[in-house]
Amino acid sequence: MKPSRTAAPGRLLTQAAGERQTGAMVVGGQPGGTVYLIEGQVSYAESAAAPGVGELLTASGRLAARTWQAALDAGTSRARVGQILLEQGHLTQGELELCVLGATYDAAYFALSPAAAPVDFLDGAIHWLGQVVRVDPAAVTREARRRTRLLDEIYPHPQLDTAPVIPVPRPPVERVTLTAAQWELLVHADGQRTPADLAQLLGRAGYATIQELRRLAALGLIEAPEPRARDNDNPDFVRLPRARGTAVDVHRPVRSPGEGPTVPIRTGPRPAPTSGDPPEPAGETDPALASGPGYRPPRLARRKPGAKLPKEIAADTGHVHPGTDEVLLKRIRTALRALR
Repeated sequence: MKPSRTAAPGRLLTQAAGERQTGAMVVGGQPGGTVYLIEGQVSYAESAAAPGVGELLTASGRLAARTWQAALDAGTSRARVGQILLEQGHLTQGELELCVLGATYDAAYFALSPAAAPVDFLDGAIHWLGQVVRVDPAAVTREARRRTRLLDEIYPHPQLDTAPVIPVPRPPVERVTLTAAQWELLVHADGQRTPADLAQLLGRAGYATIQELRRLAALGLIEAPEPRARDNDNPDFVRLPRARGTAVDVHRPVRSPGEGPTVPIRTGPRPAPTSGDPPEPAGETDPALASGPGYRPPRLARRKPGAKLPKEIAADTGHVHPGTDEVLLKRIRTALRALR
């Protein structure tokens, strides 16, 4: 194992390919990844942000989970998982090569995209999948750069690639046209799943998932991740997603003990309590206690739906209340007429 150093992963991959090395180049950071080489040729790549061959085959329904697990148990120690799947007839050679190529280019994008990252090289390491394909490292590096350029053209905000996906509560325009893949992502985005979580859940490539999410962000259908303020004295907490439909945040004003209440308090006679209400304490409300933690505002007597307010309360407003249900119906009727 060679000592770790911070450098451009793409440049180190080219150097290892020129020396025809066999092993694993481990790229640290977020999300990071590992690129496997056999005699200077890329045989496989994996990353935490991209689904592997197993996730793609099982999530898409091409292989049963028990079939994939049986192949892992039998061939992991000998690096023959791919060969076992071919020998037992679960996959054809073309299917396996296509799946491995897709997973390799997908993970290589996340591993090689950083400009600088800590890199380790494990001499002689071979992936448990075994040798299925061999790809020119120069082609892998070019593809990683091309994908980075395409994403920047769609929406140049790479922080979306790792942050939780939070759909906006209301679209910014009246009409929105979505593809099937975009609709599927919005349906499964719960405000806590990251793009990598959605890719593994849906059995899609990590890069293709990020590509669609950036298009959704460009349409204004995904909230842009906000940078969190860090405090050295306090630990970092995860910000929970805002509930859908919440338009404003409520903040109650804090008053000093010497200030009076901001809401006027009624001190006149109260309506007689009914049999189902708890008895109210006699006397007037003390303004000094009105803002205390145990204060409860005076309760009105229970009324049946549509019943009018008591005369002693309605007299204070100068007119008799016509009833809650009747007023609500009038407002609904007025609103419906305005929509015609």
